[in-house]
Amino acid sequence: MLLGVIADDFTGATDIAGFLVEHGMRTVQLNDVPHSNTVVDADAVVVSLKTRSCPVEQAIEQSLAALKWLQQQGCQQFYFKYCSTFDSTAKGNIGPVTDALLAALGESFTIVCPALPVNGRTVFNGHLFVLGEPLNESGMRNHPVTPMTDSSLVRLMNSQSQGEAGLVNYQTIEQGAEAITNQFAELQSAGKRYAVVDAFNSAHLATLGKAAKSLKLVTGGSGLAAGIAKNWQQQLQDQNDTKAAGLPSKAPSVVLSGSCSLMTNKQVLRYQTLAPHFAVDVEACMNNTLYVQHAFDWVVNNLDGKFAPMVYATQPAAQLKAIQAKYGAHASSEAVELFFSKLAYLLKEFGIQIFIVAGGETSGTVTQSLAVKGFHIGPQIASGVPWVKSIDGSLSLALKSGNFGDELFFEKAQEFYL
Repeated sequence: MLLGVIADDFTGATDIAGFLVEHGMRTVQLNDVPHSNTVVDADAVVVSLKTRSCPVEQAIEQSLAALKWLQQQGCQQFYFKYCSTFDSTAKGNIGPVTDALLAALGESFTIVCPALPVNGRTVFNGHLFVLGEPLNESGMRNHPVTPMTDSSLVRLMNSQSQGEAGLVNYQTIEQGAEAITNQFAELQSAGKRYAVVDAFNSAHLATLGKAAKSLKLVTGGSGLAAGIAKNWQQQLQDQNDTKAAGLPSKAPSVVLSGSCSLMTNKQVLRYQTLAPHFAVDVEACMNNTLYVQHAFDWVVNNLDGKFAPMVYATQPAAQLKAIQAKYGAHASSEAVELFFSKLAYLLKEFGIQIFIVAGGETSGTVTQSLAVKGFHIGPQIASGVPWVKSIDGSLSLALKSGNFGDELFFEKAQEFYL
């Protein structure tokens, strides 16, 4: 095994796993920290956790447990994967987990690279942009769990970590990998622990991948994965079978949408014109014990159309704020996730075999409820969103991070098997 990835949520895990497969690495995704006797035959393994917004101590503990297992597999390089919008708070969890991984590896330096230009996430002079808008002016400023109010990655990293961050700007990156590694050395000499790196096109990421070859730990979004994979080209075998193993076959399907991101709102509005749709009532989730059964009955009675029925809790920002003000942000979110968890379980027992899920938290909840321990990675539906199939072959899933994909995502996903 060459590369070990620790991802802080389920959709982020499938995101980077898809990029690794596309660039030649036989990749398996495991959900949660595997048992010590788990054996995997792959070039890369992605361990998906649910540590993006949990307590810091829990995030560190689980990440270190994943690292220990990956070290036991003989991994030569490690990748801490977080969201391309750097979802975090003033206390973490990106900074604290990075510090813990560095300490466990005996390392003192790494890079911070959330850029994913193909999906509109770019870094310029150390500031993160989303579709051309500064992070703090994008839809992320209204995120219900990790609202992002600053676009400076240097400031964000400094606020939540033990060390200091420096910047490698685009002028240096465009001079090539050697110039970047020299800048890394200068930052280390100056006492910096992290290098925030500019990247606003695929060429930047490819060059950064070369420069990061000697780093034991890299951190970032999925964009850097292509460059990292290229470093292992001479040691890779053919991986066509791995991609084929993740391809879905025609079977009963459902769309479950818990994300309230701007793009998911657009996707839900579009899909409402094509397929039966069921809007989740938050109050009913909290107070009506029969509500899940009601939603289950609705899905079962709407499986005959061309497109899969959709159950959605997706709301525009203003309506989401009103719901949170009325019921409490944590209580309402927890009730909706529990609803999706129970619904997914009932649907699996009924015979639904394909789940198209929008939202990182919802994807994690659904995957856990379905008791899926790991995936084969298939073809990409949209950049960063591959089809995946459970290792036992019984279930296929598309796990979409909130803002990924275009407005046609839900229908495009089903074109693979309709």
